[in-house]
Amino acid sequence: MVQDDKRYGLRLDRLEPLYRDILLDHYRHPRNEGDIKDPDLSAHGLNPFCGDEVYLQARVSDGNIAQVGLQARGCTISQASGSMMGDAIKGRSLEEALLLYRLLKGLMEGESLGPHDKEKLGDLTALGDVRRYPLRIKCALLPWATLEEGLQEYRKKRG
Repeated sequence: MVQDDKRYGLRLDRLEPLYRDILLDHYRHPRNEGDIKDPDLSAHGLNPFCGDEVYLQARVSDGNIAQVGLQARGCTISQASGSMMGDAIKGRSLEEALLLYRLLKGLMEGESLGPHDKEKLGDLTALGDVRRYPLRIKCALLPWATLEEGLQEYRKKRG
């Protein structure tokens, strides 16, 4: 068991076994870790409540996210979510990446998603169980909110 998950009442052993395994795999073996040379977008996200922090960089090519670099500090959920996000958005258009964020946020807020939307989310649905722990929803969404902020800044710069 990862020790910091008990801080706010989340016990990974209470999550669905498949979802727990996906989250732990991304926490223990984060994808897209590190810096990107000359990123097109970068953003910093902080959850002041718990101290989770995300630094996001990405390179954009032909309107698609070509490369993602993440540095995350914090709980298991925020780090796993960042790793999963990097995998999910790589190769997607900026609009598709934002759609994934909106779908995931809706899932976290208790919206019922249809099969087509769940299919779009893929493994990201593993984060849906976190909604049972309201204090941890911000942890799961921090990388995504940071992405949204970075994309907004990127679009402003591009005009």
